[in-house]
Amino acid sequence: MNLPCGIRNFSYDTDTAIIRTRTQWCIFILFLCVLISIPFFLSGFMVDIIVLIGITIIAIIGLNIMVGYCGQLSIGHAGFIAVGSYTTAILTNNFQINFFIALVASGIAAGIIGLLFGMPSLRVKGFYLAITTIAAQFIIIWILNHWTDVTHGSMGLAVAPASFGNTVFNSSTMQYYLVTSITALTVFFSTNLARSKIGRAFIAVRDNDLAAEVMGINVFSYKLLAFFLGCFFAGISGSLFAQWRGSITPEDFTFGQSILYIGILIIGGLGTSIGPIFGSLFIRLLEQFVILLAPTVEGTLSSLPTGFATGLSSMIFGLMMIIFLVFEPRGLAHRWNLFKASYRLWPFSY
Repeated sequence: MNLPCGIRNFSYDTDTAIIRTRTQWCIFILFLCVLISIPFFLSGFMVDIIVLIGITIIAIIGLNIMVGYCGQLSIGHAGFIAVGSYTTAILTNNFQINFFIALVASGIAAGIIGLLFGMPSLRVKGFYLAITTIAAQFIIIWILNHWTDVTHGSMGLAVAPASFGNTVFNSSTMQYYLVTSITALTVFFSTNLARSKIGRAFIAVRDNDLAAEVMGINVFSYKLLAFFLGCFFAGISGSLFAQWRGSITPEDFTFGQSILYIGILIIGGLGTSIGPIFGSLFIRLLEQFVILLAPTVEGTLSSLPTGFATGLSSMIFGLMMIIFLVFEPRGLAHRWNLFKASYRLWPFSY
């Protein structure tokens, strides 16, 4: 990080810290105050959008650990999110287990399933590994549709809102504080992970797994760890989604959703700490903009087939993917870094 004149780092711990200067601490505290006060100034609808963004950020952070840091291409992320959602629904409904215990159990369950489908990474990688994760997506959704005694098939399951003691998170404001807190912890963990020995090993495996193995890195173990961590956060995201949504069906976790998550990561920036945040913000806000724009478009283009505007969201998402792949393949995180460098925004250079 570029520090202002007269400020130096005198230890490795200081140099690797996320927040290192007094100015950064002031900005961080101000940012926390803004986060805490958001529900008092925005409508319930806008707060729900922020909650969805937070849930998406957690899912994309998990995908970023697998794809961005470790280079293990996964195109079945929605399937692992479904494992987390259904684990929470089953544990809270059938066994009356507290949501926060079910939350951790959902992450572990999704992580274990991720390990099973990550084992082929010893033999295959790249496009072939992507096919394996696509298979995971279809296998998981098939089980959810046909194991009707447990999952109720296409009818889905109802999920009660999270609770802790006498506190029930049954309002937009309570959901906001719950999801935001877990999202902040996830962002903090992933940022520190990238700076740790494990994060550096992930990057070495991503860049050249043969060279990493020569340097003494157990490539297979780190690949499996990346799958476990990535799917663990997918399970956490699915658990939060289930209790926020109130009901879930297999239709909430389609292959199209998995493609969407890959697109969010590419648009935000692969292998960066800030990329999942930028990508989730951009796509979720774009979705809401398209929903508001659709009636106007349908009225303006009345000569086109009925329901033309219904697919407008998919079309715009595809267009954005093409634009970013052509003009900014490193995503919004790279554009943010260029912006910081151009205007010498040293307090934000971490």
